[in-house]
Amino acid sequence: MKVEVLTLRQLCLAVVMAALVAMVTGGRGSGRRKHKEVFLGENSKFKFGGRIDYKLKKQDSTKTLLIKSEQLLRIEEHDFAMRPGFGGAAIPVGIDVQVESIDSISEVNMDFTMTLYLRHYWKDERLAFPSRNNQSRTFDARLVKKIWVPDVFFVHSKRSFIHDATMENIMLRVYPDGNILYSVRITVTSLCSMDFSSFPLDTQNCSLELESYAYNENDLMLYWKNGNDSLRTDEIVLSQFFIEHIHPSSGLAFYSSTGWYNRLYINFILRRHIFFFMLQTYFPTMLMVVLSWVSFWIDRRAVPARVSLGITTVLTMSTIITGVSSSMPQVSYVKAVDIYLWTSFLFVFLSVIEYAAVNYCTTMEEMRKMRRGKLPSTFNASQAMAFDGCFHDDDIELTSFPRMMQTLTPDPLAGPARTPDAPRTEGTRLRRQRSVRENVDLLLSNSYMIDSYSRMAFPLSYLLFNTIYWSLYS
Repeated sequence: MKVEVLTLRQLCLAVVMAALVAMVTGGRGSGRRKHKEVFLGENSKFKFGGRIDYKLKKQDSTKTLLIKSEQLLRIEEHDFAMRPGFGGAAIPVGIDVQVESIDSISEVNMDFTMTLYLRHYWKDERLAFPSRNNQSRTFDARLVKKIWVPDVFFVHSKRSFIHDATMENIMLRVYPDGNILYSVRITVTSLCSMDFSSFPLDTQNCSLELESYAYNENDLMLYWKNGNDSLRTDEIVLSQFFIEHIHPSSGLAFYSSTGWYNRLYINFILRRHIFFFMLQTYFPTMLMVVLSWVSFWIDRRAVPARVSLGITTVLTMSTIITGVSSSMPQVSYVKAVDIYLWTSFLFVFLSVIEYAAVNYCTTMEEMRKMRRGKLPSTFNASQAMAFDGCFHDDDIELTSFPRMMQTLTPDPLAGPARTPDAPRTEGTRLRRQRSVRENVDLLLSNSYMIDSYSRMAFPLSYLLFNTIYWSLYS
């Protein structure tokens, strides 16, 4: 009996000792863990320059323990491949545009490039969520791919892209009542049908057109969110154009296979700056035409001087015309600059033809004098014409042209002819005018008169042409 009692006491002592050892070991381990946490905290403070705020960490709303955005908006509960209110009335989608810049306007390709902020406004009750403070939630492109958005595209666009530096420039803002703002930054190159009949004194009307691709007017109604105030622009400066006016408008487009669609227009009127073309085209052309008139004051027997001057001006005009044509589209109608350039080219060409006529008349006049025997017997015509193509006054005796005597032919119906000694009777004095052939013979016999008349006729004609041209196109 005593042995059993002793054994029981030993067992109790062993249990008590084991319990004490366990308590001591547990206290030391917890102390070590606390010391380790403090040690890590000090290291984090030293490494990152600040301590960890555990209260802020507990309030982090991005933790998966709270409701995700997809769960809050109940994205998995709805089929967002269908538009809001499917089967009912057309969903209204408001559009708001802010034009950032007009990057380029190409006459050769007949297009323009524009960068803009395109904003869409609509309501989707499937995305409504409860909120105590009525605050909206903003998302980026990652959520846009999971919900329904309007399929607006640019009509007649050649190419377009959404800016993606450093992320895709897309913003989605959802309000608690289901109203949505969807904004995107786009650069688009679109067609602009230009009329160059008045180029470069022209004004171009271009437009950027927006339309839904899949939804006609029975499913989606596009409209300007704030009327005329829906289109805003920054200060835009272009090199060759001045923006006279920019305004929005709307209309309908019909397709035979799918029906009517709402279409929005961004219209802008561009007026071209003329000063660049005045320096590059008009002023050089005017100078070439005036330069061609210098030959009228050069001696008609100086063939090399007058011919080289005429050929130089003709080639320069050809270069100007080629340069202007290379920078323009190949249109099938005549432009205003073509009229000016080719008319100026005609004036330059006629100045060369004028000297050809003067040279020919001079040669014919000297040939007639040679036949009449007014040239010395030792005169050699081939040597005289070898240098410049005509005879010289040193070798030819050029007498003044005798004044033509007016001879009156008797008219059988006018009665007897009056003799010079007969006394004058009162009445109308008749003077016979020269015929066209006589005037031509007069010019052929006096070739210097062609240059004299050209000095007045060419400048006056060109001045009249410029007056009519600038009054019509300016």
